[in-house]
Amino acid sequence: MTLDTADDRRRAARMFVAVAAGFVASGAALSAAGPGIANPGTSNVVTPTDPAADEAVYLERFHRLEQAFKGVGALEYYEPLEPVPGAARSRPLPLATPAARTIDAAALQEAREYAARNNSRALIVWRAGRVEEASYFGDATAGSTFPSRSLAKPMSAVAVGRALALGKLRSLDQPVSDFVAEWRDDPRRSKILVRHLLDMRSGFLPQAFAPTAGDILNRAYLHPRHDEIIVREYPVVDEPGTRFEYNNATAEMVAVLLERATGRRYAEFLSTEILQPLGAAGGEVWVNRPGGVAHSGCCLMLPAETWLRLGILLLQDGVWNGRRLLPAGYVAQMRQGTPQNPYYGLGIYPSGPYVARRGFANPEREPEARRVLHSEPYLAADLFLFDGNANQVVYVVPSEQLVILRVGEAPPRGPGREWDNAHLPNVVMRGIRRGPGKAPPPPQPRT
Repeated sequence: MTLDTADDRRRAARMFVAVAAGFVASGAALSAAGPGIANPGTSNVVTPTDPAADEAVYLERFHRLEQAFKGVGALEYYEPLEPVPGAARSRPLPLATPAARTIDAAALQEAREYAARNNSRALIVWRAGRVEEASYFGDATAGSTFPSRSLAKPMSAVAVGRALALGKLRSLDQPVSDFVAEWRDDPRRSKILVRHLLDMRSGFLPQAFAPTAGDILNRAYLHPRHDEIIVREYPVVDEPGTRFEYNNATAEMVAVLLERATGRRYAEFLSTEILQPLGAAGGEVWVNRPGGVAHSGCCLMLPAETWLRLGILLLQDGVWNGRRLLPAGYVAQMRQGTPQNPYYGLGIYPSGPYVARRGFANPEREPEARRVLHSEPYLAADLFLFDGNANQVVYVVPSEQLVILRVGEAPPRGPGREWDNAHLPNVVMRGIRRGPGKAPPPPQPRT
C-alpha cells in the first residue's frame, strides 16, 4: 500500500484509526528489546546515535505490534521507562464516612455495578472534598498503576499551563518555533502555535498505525528517535489553525516543546511541578530511547487517584491547597472548544450541545459505529471530561463539586451492549442529596 497524496494518507489514517487508537493512545506495552535499550529506570543518559541499532529497535517494535494486531502473540512490555516520582508522602484523599456522604448509597451501588459490568479496574467518586466511593476490581488496588492512554493529553495540557505560570512560555499563542528552531524557516510549521499542540489544529497528518514498516505514520511513534522524525519529517498537510485532526504526533510535540522551553526533562517537570504539589503518587512514562524524549501523547502509568487529583485541580481552577499552579483563566481556556470542533478544548472535552453519538477523534468524519453513545444529555451543562481509548474517563462537574473516574479495559461490545458516556455521571448526579432550596444545575443543552 502506497500513500502518495495528503488525501490518500488521510484515508489510510482513518482506515486504521480504530486500531491505532488502541495502540497509540493505550499505553499497552511493546517489547523494545534490542541494541541500545536499557532496563526501565536507566534512561537518564542519552546513548550515542547508532542508526542501525535504532532501526533494529524500531523494526522489533513494529513487528511485535503487527503480530498483535493479527492475534499472534501479545504486547508484553515496553522499555525504556522513566520514573515520574510522586510526592514523598502521598496520602489518600479523605474518605467520607457513610453518615457524611452526599450521594445516595443506591446511586453509588448502581455506578459500582455499571463499572464492574464494563471491565473497569477502578471507580472513584469524589464530591466536595471527600471520596464517597472507591472500588477496585480484579487484582487492582489503590497502589496499582494504570496505562493512561489519552488521559496523558490533559496532563500535558496542564503541564503547558504550569510552564505558562512559571514564565517559561509567554502565551498559548506563542509560536512553537520560538523553541523548535528547525521550524523557523518553514512556511507552515512556523505558524504552529502552542495552543495548536493542545487543541489538535497543528495541521499535521492524522497519525495511526499503517501496514508497512517504512510508513512515517509508524516511524513517528515507534522509532527510538520519533521526536526527531516528527520535528523534521512529519507532514503538515493543512494550514495550522484551520482544521481539527486528532493526532498523536501533535500531542507528542508537547514533550519536545516543554523540554526545550524549560530545560528540564518531561518526567521531572511533571513530577516536580504537578504531581508533588498535588500530593499525588507517581509512576512511569514511556521514553523513546535511553535518555531520549518521553511520549506525551500517551503512555503514563499512574495510580487512579493521581488522575482523580488532576480532575480536582481543574475543578478548583488550577488551585491546590491555596496554591495557584495554573494561571488564572487557564482552565476556562482548556474548556473552550474551537470553531473546527466545539467538543474539544485544550486536551479535554467540554460537554457542548447534546448529541446522541459523538465522534471523539474526528466528529465530522467518524463513522456512526465508532461514535460514543450518550443516551441522554448530561445533567450538568458545565461537565467536562478527560477521555482516553477504551473509555479511560474522568468526569469533572464544577457546579456539583464532583469528579468521577473510571479506568480499565475496553468495555464489552455486542448487541445491546456498549459503553454509555452519560450513564455514570448522570447516575451519580441523580443520587446527590440536596438541601431545601438547592436546585440542580442547568442540564446540557440540546442542539
